[in-house]
Amino acid sequence: MPKSSRTSVFGRSDRGQTVTVIEAPQARSQRRKAIIAFWVTLFTAGLLTATVASHYMHPILGGMLGITVGAILGAVLFGLIIAWPVLMMIWHWVPEILLSLGVTSGWVWLMEATPLWLALLVVAIGVGGPAAYPKTRRWLLAPVWCLIVRHRLRQCFAAFIISNREGTLPLILLARPTPVGERVWIWLRPGLSIQNLEQDGQVQKMAVACWAREVRVTPASRKYAAFVRVDVTRRETLTSTVVSPLPGALPDDMPATTPATVTHQEPVGVNLADVPAARRRSPDTNSESRPRRARNPEPPSSDAYDPSDYA
Repeated sequence: MPKSSRTSVFGRSDRGQTVTVIEAPQARSQRRKAIIAFWVTLFTAGLLTATVASHYMHPILGGMLGITVGAILGAVLFGLIIAWPVLMMIWHWVPEILLSLGVTSGWVWLMEATPLWLALLVVAIGVGGPAAYPKTRRWLLAPVWCLIVRHRLRQCFAAFIISNREGTLPLILLARPTPVGERVWIWLRPGLSIQNLEQDGQVQKMAVACWAREVRVTPASRKYAAFVRVDVTRRETLTSTVVSPLPGALPDDMPATTPATVTHQEPVGVNLADVPAARRRSPDTNSESRPRRARNPEPPSSDAYDPSDYA
């Protein structure tokens, strides 16, 4: 959508440019859904509440109570639908918000409990010490990369991945670090499928946007097609040195052994003349080539049939 046709929801900036938080078509769609949800909830909840309340109080009081309950529930649902895009934005930034609150609360508590120089020393040791070693630094950066990947994938969905007709993007769930990168779980909205993420080189574009070497998209559930898993690969662990724990399991008093020297000999061809004659088997000695002896026919018995006896 061009910038000139976008409208602002929270106001304008100092330079007069429009700050777009919710675009106009999406805002109108959300407002229409909220109005429909309000009246449906008012009618349904009010009717059910008035029917139940009429058995315990006067029907007029029960009807007024039903209208009041339906209006309250409809207003709550109306507000949720209107604020849904803002809630989605808060959901995308909820780890950063919680982390900022935790860091701020910890710094305030540390400043109240200790002097300034001691607080700065504790922060320098607590942050600079683990960051000085590569292994601990990788552990500290792994959650940071998970947060970065969630935002980079959201930018990919908004930039070049096709959304549904209503403009809603896939819902990015959780992300966790892996030995080669990060793994993110995504819930696709109606109108999208895993083929939309794989067609026309979308996977390569996602890898470029995530600053990774490779991205793989696979189904995450056998039951739900909308549940998708994205594996981001940043490094190859097969090329690194793997320390085996097997040498530590050997006893200390086991003597060291040196590998035996193996002498290589030239291969010698097999010649039939080198084979002893006693081991040879001539064709005449083959049991299959021997002629079989004819068995002696059995002598006829005395009770044999003779045609002259009936002449």
